[in-house]
Amino acid sequence: MEKRNLSISTQNKLILLGLVISTLLIVGLAVFAITNIQQKISEVYSGFGEILTKTLAIESVEITKDVQEFDKFSTLQAHTKSIMDSNNEIAFIEFQNDKNEVIYSSKKDFPNRAKQALITSSSQLLADNADGIKINIGKVIVGLSGGATKDISHATKNSMLVVFTVAWLVFTFVILINTILITRELSMLHHGVKKISTGAFGYTLDDKNTSGEIKDLINAFNDMSLRLHQYEEKNVDQLTLERNKFEAVLMSIVNGVVVCDNYDNVVLVNNAAKKMLEVEDEQILNTKIQMYCDTDGELCFKEKIEQFKDTPLDIMENKPLEFNIEVGDKILKCVISPMFSKNQDYVGYVIVLIDVTKEVEIDKMKSNFISNVSHELRTPVTVLRTYIDTLYNHSDDFDEKTNKEFFEVINKEAARLQKMVNDILDFSRLEAGNVKVEKEMTNIVPVIEQEIKCMQVLAEEKNITFSIIKEPNLPDIPINVDSIERALNNLLSNAIKYSPENGRIKVRAELAKDPAYVEISVEDQGCGIPEEHQKKIFERFYRVENDTHTVKGTGLGLHLVKITIEKHHQGEVFVKSKPGDGSTFGFRLPINPVENVEE
Repeated sequence: MEKRNLSISTQNKLILLGLVISTLLIVGLAVFAITNIQQKISEVYSGFGEILTKTLAIESVEITKDVQEFDKFSTLQAHTKSIMDSNNEIAFIEFQNDKNEVIYSSKKDFPNRAKQALITSSSQLLADNADGIKINIGKVIVGLSGGATKDISHATKNSMLVVFTVAWLVFTFVILINTILITRELSMLHHGVKKISTGAFGYTLDDKNTSGEIKDLINAFNDMSLRLHQYEEKNVDQLTLERNKFEAVLMSIVNGVVVCDNYDNVVLVNNAAKKMLEVEDEQILNTKIQMYCDTDGELCFKEKIEQFKDTPLDIMENKPLEFNIEVGDKILKCVISPMFSKNQDYVGYVIVLIDVTKEVEIDKMKSNFISNVSHELRTPVTVLRTYIDTLYNHSDDFDEKTNKEFFEVINKEAARLQKMVNDILDFSRLEAGNVKVEKEMTNIVPVIEQEIKCMQVLAEEKNITFSIIKEPNLPDIPINVDSIERALNNLLSNAIKYSPENGRIKVRAELAKDPAYVEISVEDQGCGIPEEHQKKIFERFYRVENDTHTVKGTGLGLHLVKITIEKHHQGEVFVKSKPGDGSTFGFRLPINPVENVEE
């Protein structure tokens, strides 16, 4: 539509330019013709004045040749008056002798007419002497008013203006009629093209009353329209099927896809993208993608779309533009790539949306994990180095009790360091996809009692006591003892860390509500865990650290428990906690697990 308006505007400009040029040409010709005619009239009028003067000179000589000198004045006066009364074109007549002295002048008798003199002409008064030779006896001067010239010039100018005006009007009329006819024919073609663009294949135009070239063009258009109609009838089902396939594939893609045309209008969006962007079809289709706002109300696509458009397409094709946006609690990775037709014509771009919330959170947790591990490893290493250095250089200065205290600290920090290293090694090993643990039928109660016994030393430091509640006749279950011991060790050590001084830890071993499982739980009297953290507490690197939870660690212990129980023993872990009322961590193990073909 914009291109058509531009074409009509250009056509109008050309027509106006042609009219202006033709008008200037006609006006120029009119001015040139009128000027030449007026010049010719002036020349003819001047010639008339000269002839009149010469004739008057001859007449004056004839009528005064036999007149006495003192009667010449009256004779010339009378003759002059008769001439001026009979001809209004003569403004004045003046006679001079051979000494340029005025003999008679009508300026005194006709002063008003003398003022109207426009052209003057003079002629010598020649008379025959006694020998018959012409001699100059004076001259006559005639002044003409030019009235006839003015009338003729005015009439000529009006006539020429009428002629040229009529010619211009005829020329303009012809151009306008031709323009109207051409515009009408072009309007017909434009209407037909609009019909074709709406899918009305087979629509034809009437070629009656059209000129040769336009008629050929309309016939070609009608032929094209009929061919498109035939093509549509043959291929519409196939095209529809292919389009439906394309949309079905697009809609089933897990990642979000937003397709925009060359004008930034959203023409297609799949279900995943609508879910990620939290919009419906009517909210995003046929709208500018730059107008979409993220969680903070920012136009998150606008700046990046401008950057995409300012970058050469070959660069964008080889290296698509990537950036992240936040929508609600999700972090979306956006990838913008140009879109081309089969003929390699640029037709728009595609925005692929990938939910990277988990990856970003994991990266963040990894960073925190590295920071925590670095800090945690630095502490025992520093303590060990300090105490060992002190003993190495000053052990002779300490008594046996002090040396023993130093060795206890060294032993405690070495055990702490060993546990952190084991957690990291276990995490790396258990996360591997091809790990397979060997299991054997085992009574889990002795395993629990042994781990509690190992934890007594740590518990005594805070004066914490254990109580074991075990259901009699628990069945043996297939487990990997080493893995279960590590899981129990993590749960018990956490319970000790977060229990207050003189606290109590309850350990239960019983059948679960589902009798197909054995349930083991560890209950402490710690500060408890808020509900929003309980869903993530078993994730790797995740730690609850606030004013209440200040105990440092790697954030891997509970995740290792989850891997051991759920991945390698087909069980499930759980947590029950309420802030201020302590926490209960545990797991359920199947009595008769169904082994996976691949573990």
